[in-house]
Amino acid sequence: MSHLFSQSAWLLPCYALLGAILALPWSPGFIRKTGPRPAGYINAIMTFTAFSHSLLALVETWNQPPQALSFAWLNAPGLNITLDLEISTVALGACVLITGLNLLAQIYAIAYLEMDWGWARFYSLVGLFEAGMCLLVLCNSLFFSYVVLEILTLGTYLIVGIWYNQSLVVTGARDAFLTKRVGDLILLMAVVALLPLSGTWNFTELTAWAKTADLDPTLATLLALALVSGPVAKCAQFPFHLWLDEAMEGPYPATILRNTIIVSTGAWVLIKVQPILALSPLGSSVVVAVGAATAVGASLISMAQIDVKRVLSYLTSAYMGLVFVAVGIGENHAALVLLLTYAIAMALMVMSTGGVVLNNITQNLTQYGGLWSRRPLSGISLIIAGLSLIAMPPLGGFWSIVEISDALWQSRPLLFGVVLAVNGFVAFSVTRLFGLIFGGKLTDFTRRSPEGLWLLVLPMMLLAGVALHLPLLLAQWQLLPDWASLNRFVAVLMTWSSLAGIGFGALVYLNPNWEKPVRLNPQALQDFFAYDFYTPQLYKATVVFAVDHISKLIYWVDRYIVDGTVNLVGFATLFGGESLKYNTTGQSQFYILSIVLSVAVFVILASFPYLSQFATLWTMF
Repeated sequence: MSHLFSQSAWLLPCYALLGAILALPWSPGFIRKTGPRPAGYINAIMTFTAFSHSLLALVETWNQPPQALSFAWLNAPGLNITLDLEISTVALGACVLITGLNLLAQIYAIAYLEMDWGWARFYSLVGLFEAGMCLLVLCNSLFFSYVVLEILTLGTYLIVGIWYNQSLVVTGARDAFLTKRVGDLILLMAVVALLPLSGTWNFTELTAWAKTADLDPTLATLLALALVSGPVAKCAQFPFHLWLDEAMEGPYPATILRNTIIVSTGAWVLIKVQPILALSPLGSSVVVAVGAATAVGASLISMAQIDVKRVLSYLTSAYMGLVFVAVGIGENHAALVLLLTYAIAMALMVMSTGGVVLNNITQNLTQYGGLWSRRPLSGISLIIAGLSLIAMPPLGGFWSIVEISDALWQSRPLLFGVVLAVNGFVAFSVTRLFGLIFGGKLTDFTRRSPEGLWLLVLPMMLLAGVALHLPLLLAQWQLLPDWASLNRFVAVLMTWSSLAGIGFGALVYLNPNWEKPVRLNPQALQDFFAYDFYTPQLYKATVVFAVDHISKLIYWVDRYIVDGTVNLVGFATLFGGESLKYNTTGQSQFYILSIVLSVAVFVILASFPYLSQFATLWTMF
């Protein structure tokens, strides 16, 4: 059998990168007569080519062992760095997901950004993201995975700040970049420290090394914590979760990618380094604790938001938290399946709400209502997305969440309770989102809100079809958990959790007799959730306060100590020079006197330590 497509799979990142480069001439100032649209069409064609190539390569590698490719990058004495690629079924399946969602997002953007002149910049950055993510999933090297993560961090800054004339956009782009950089810096320390310990950055070799490694417990813990820091920031986990909320200021089509597969890049690297994390029980416990805290906290916060993008961002953080829990307990297979089901469900959720936001020119959920009669396709898509996100059989999210819950049932019942609660909270939050947008009566904002352009509806409905058929695909790919060995009681509990969340959400937000907007009593409790547990204020009172005062202290030391010392030396030199110029009379006796006085002063200073000895001798005589 020919393996043409799988052997050339290293070209997959090149398609999107080429499309990004070809789109640049349509930036303002280069090509104007044709308008910006060709930039989008070129990128869509290149993404379709990459999707076709990855799909054909996936068919070739199905049930085949992984293929390894290696490209020399740096050869130096004592240091040999190579770009290692692994062409495997999992990697190519991830490429199909990345290129497929990118293609749908680019088609969606053609309609969403119809009146925007920044097409070339937007599509070039989308191409950069696609190239980086394809390279990341194919890459079998921790060092180059870090390099790709850095490129994606830069891309996040650029695409969030694409509408740079708005102050909130600039702030969101800056905060997203700086927050990720904190995690990246600590991750870099782990990457550098790992090489002398293991002798390799290759993930396959690192896995083999971790099975026999005998590290000092303290060293293993420090290494694990440093490796976790990068994914914590990338996946918007507590306490680095605020950047994702602020990054929502970017274009809605970019949100399709950012909330689904871009945030998942950190989770992908976390899964790759899980064998190293397992060397430290404390490191694994930290992964579980961070994930559980984020999942519970973010799902609760999402229920109190009135901005549709903020709801989506906190749901994203919650599900990335569940992935952290799965990785922390060693369930890498369940984590990968959850990433797949989540990405499709969240992308569909973003698409179904994006058209509403575009048409109604507001993101405030309290100004929506009654859109079921106006936008039935968007409503149906949001229902499918919500049910696919939670543990509702037989859709995709059910199987991934139940597999994680089954692993926790016997060994860690407390964590099982966390997953059960999070599933119910998410079900309530999604039902609330649907009720506020599509339930109730029409408002002044929604009275004239028909279904969007066909380029908005087409990718949404295609993705809805994929979400509905995903369980069949998972069964065909043998990715579903074995039903015979699955704990049926756990599956029933998770299903009832979903039904309870949906039922309570419908009782409140689909009930015309329940007063809207809903207010909790006491109001302080609602504000506690609505204002993100007052995390921004906490940061302002602690981290920002400390950095501000330390910066002012350093400035004072630099201004008055360092600069003051230098200025004092300069002033003394100037004063001495100005004073000595009066001795330059041209008469030799003045020069001799100056020399004698200088020598006398020098002798006195040099003899000063011995004056006490002279005084002792004088008293003896």
